[in-house]
Amino acid sequence: MKFKAISFLELVQNLKRFGFKGPYSGGKHLFMIKGNLRLTLPNPHRKEISPDLLLRILKQANISREDWIKMFYSLNP
Repeated sequence: MKFKAISFLELVQNLKRFGFKGPYSGGKHLFMIKGNLRLTLPNPHRKEISPDLLLRILKQANISREDWIKMFYSLNP
């Protein structure tokens, strides 16, 4: 299954389902935290987050593509 572009709000909501807290402001970008991991988020002023950027964010968050697809598409058919 291919990824689709998602909104900033969808990204934050789904990261929270994976246990991330935030988003918090700090410097030029917002960030979310899970344990010792600090995940920098793209600025929300852009309309959507591209599939390529989403994959890079998930890699930094240690979330597998399969886990994201299960979580995201089960909640957003």
